[in-house]
Amino acid sequence: MDMQQVYKAGCFIGRVWRDDRAGPSVVTLRDGQVIDITTKAAPTVRDVMEQPDPVAFIAAQPGEAVGTLEAVLNGSATGIRLLAPVDLQAVKACGVTFARSMLERVIEEKAAGNPDLAAKVRDRISALIGDSLRNLKAGSPEAERVKAALIEEGVWSQYLEVGIGPDAEVFTKAPVLASVGHGSDVGIHPVSRWNNPEPEIVLAVDSRGAIKGAALGNDVNLRDVEGRSALLLGKAKDNNASCAIGPFIRLFDESFTLDDVRQAELELTVEGADGFVLKGASRMSEISRDPTDLVAQTIGPHHQYPDGLVLFLGTLFAPVEDRDAPGQGFTHHVGDRVTIASPKLGALTNVVRLTTDCAPWTFGLADLMRNLASRGLLGREG
Repeated sequence: MDMQQVYKAGCFIGRVWRDDRAGPSVVTLRDGQVIDITTKAAPTVRDVMEQPDPVAFIAAQPGEAVGTLEAVLNGSATGIRLLAPVDLQAVKACGVTFARSMLERVIEEKAAGNPDLAAKVRDRISALIGDSLRNLKAGSPEAERVKAALIEEGVWSQYLEVGIGPDAEVFTKAPVLASVGHGSDVGIHPVSRWNNPEPEIVLAVDSRGAIKGAALGNDVNLRDVEGRSALLLGKAKDNNASCAIGPFIRLFDESFTLDDVRQAELELTVEGADGFVLKGASRMSEISRDPTDLVAQTIGPHHQYPDGLVLFLGTLFAPVEDRDAPGQGFTHHVGDRVTIASPKLGALTNVVRLTTDCAPWTFGLADLMRNLASRGLLGREG
């Protein structure tokens, strides 16, 4: 995949940390350069996304070149590093949106988070269910009939409820400003012994519920923690550096639409320091709920987000390949290099560390407001 060609094809927005500003700037891409377009009219990505036409707004900004795209992506740009391309938006995520990964959540639950039991439980569940969930639309009459049959078989689960029932699982993945970007370390809580990356598309949604674009994301998952109890979802999902988004948000225009998201294919590569390599894929065409339905279940009259939100759409990927011992499946090792790539969104790469060894999150909302104020970027123009 030629990254230069990918990023030349559309309109992208992101964020970088500038040492000379002691804070973040909003950037776009032009002719192989990363351009700072931070202004008093739009000091944050949130402000750009709230524009009626973000693409036209970005095109009208003069901007300042801060480094080549190649240097910024590989981390060699002086005084510049990529951040997650979101700031004031809430970071939400949908779970159990693909039938195959839904079965893995059921297996986690039935195995009580014990990877040693997973293979045996997987064989039993697969024998009972087979292909009955493939292409099943969540909330449909057919899904209701499958639900009744599974209850009769005694294998009903809370994960099957949100996987094929009428209500989607939507949770908060990370606090505002806590997500990490391309090139940063991504964190695994030290209590976990069974975990995996989750390659996903992340929608950028404004405060009115309009979907403005999409990015790549890694919804890091602790399978053993969530498997012990779904009430531990917060501990399994929200930890230091456990949410990666980037490298940029591609905005919708004539070259990239929601239909491209619906048909997107994501490739995952995990390269371990021990020589282990895992490859996987997630195809959005197999999702059980349309992205517009997931957005509507997240924002609307029932819940407002005045600064907009980003929404992880879930993943088809659920690795079962053994890494450490037969029957235990995949789990991360410290030092794993994780790359999530898609032809129209580029590639997001992060290295796995323990959350306790990742850079601590120290730059919060108060720091952002003080920094923007010190740069004269807050207040009315003119």
